[in-house]
Amino acid sequence: MSWTAPSENVAPADAISVSALIGRAKAALERALPLCWVNGEISGFKRAASGHCYFDLKDDAAQIACVLYRNRAALIGFELKDGAQVELRVRPAIYEPRGSLQFAVEQARLAGVGRLYEAFLRLKAKLEAEGVFGDDLKRALPAVPRRIGLITSTKAAALADMLRVLRDRWPRAGVILYAASVQGANAPSELLSALNAANTRAECDVLIIGRGGGSMEDLWAFNDEALTRAVAASTIPIVSAVGHEIDFTLCDFAADARAPTPTAAAAMVTPSRHDMIAYVANCNDAIYGAMRRRLDQLGERLDRTSARLVGSRALLAPWREALLRKQGRLQRALLSLQPTQRARVNAVQQRLMRTLRQAEMVQGRAAQWRPRLDAAFAAVLSAQHMRLQTTRQALALLNPLNVLNRGYALVLDSAGQAITDASAVDVGTALHIRVQHGNIDALVTKTDTA
Repeated sequence: MSWTAPSENVAPADAISVSALIGRAKAALERALPLCWVNGEISGFKRAASGHCYFDLKDDAAQIACVLYRNRAALIGFELKDGAQVELRVRPAIYEPRGSLQFAVEQARLAGVGRLYEAFLRLKAKLEAEGVFGDDLKRALPAVPRRIGLITSTKAAALADMLRVLRDRWPRAGVILYAASVQGANAPSELLSALNAANTRAECDVLIIGRGGGSMEDLWAFNDEALTRAVAASTIPIVSAVGHEIDFTLCDFAADARAPTPTAAAAMVTPSRHDMIAYVANCNDAIYGAMRRRLDQLGERLDRTSARLVGSRALLAPWREALLRKQGRLQRALLSLQPTQRARVNAVQQRLMRTLRQAEMVQGRAAQWRPRLDAAFAAVLSAQHMRLQTTRQALALLNPLNVLNRGYALVLDSAGQAITDASAVDVGTALHIRVQHGNIDALVTKTDTA
């Protein structure tokens, strides 16, 4: 190829530097190609020592070079690797030292997540418009559940975490597992069957449905429409605990309560053992106070009845003495009376004697009152004593302090408050530990909130 000199009639254009040319190209690219989503397969993935990631995104016909800077890479919630099908939000950039075109990644998601999220929003809006998530459908969780149902997989790590928390916080509650898959094509139908079984059998006071964390696809079973409607219609209160705190599913909105994690759900449905110890102690004081007041009332009634009996004897004594005096006078008068008059006097005397006998009968009945009242009071006192003993035995059976007999300990701070969280104390804090036989004073040398 020959080179032709420019015509002398054409004015030569000013030459620009390579850097200026790259700058113009970069500005033109940014104007013509703003941020956009692009999908493809990752190839040649590398993570530099700086933390930046470099790879190609390709399809069957083309590929582009991509860079994911360290601060953006920290926000990606899944593993980037060769062969992964992804959707990237990118902006064009020119690497000036080589003049090469590359695309800077601002956001990344697994392929298909965008469509899943759009489906999630559409179904959420539909159910919300129907009132499925309405507050009027929410039920209060029981304060002290007797049985707790868990709807999750037998292989889920969350199951062991929930069982541990339930055992530590409220070991008296029974736990029933309704096993179901929590991931995969069969998970929605299995979860629905488990929930229906729990409602049909009606053996639990509260249910927890959930699993550990995962991607949106992993948690998708808990966005199933039929399952969501069943959660809202459940006759048993339900706590939804799916994934981590940042994860939300439709079951979370339909449930009576939502917990950020399965472990938190187990704590939500159980009472604190230390709170129950204080509650039982208050009930014990109230029962003993009521018994003391009742016994005092019975004692006062007995005293008043005894006083009335003593008063009745004193009230009858003057009448008895008067009758005896009149009887004596009549007997003396009879000796001096004529037979007719004597007969009349005898009749009067007999009437007086009947009156005297009636008075004696009244006095005898009064004398009988005292032992009967004594026996009645003794019977009442014995019955109240038996009720008190029965109450004591029942309280002893329910007293959470009895767990100390099984090797547990009650840890208190210097103010006498129960310690339930390792983060509530510092190294060097003085603790008072109560065990089955005695007390232990200790100092904190190390804490572990894990």
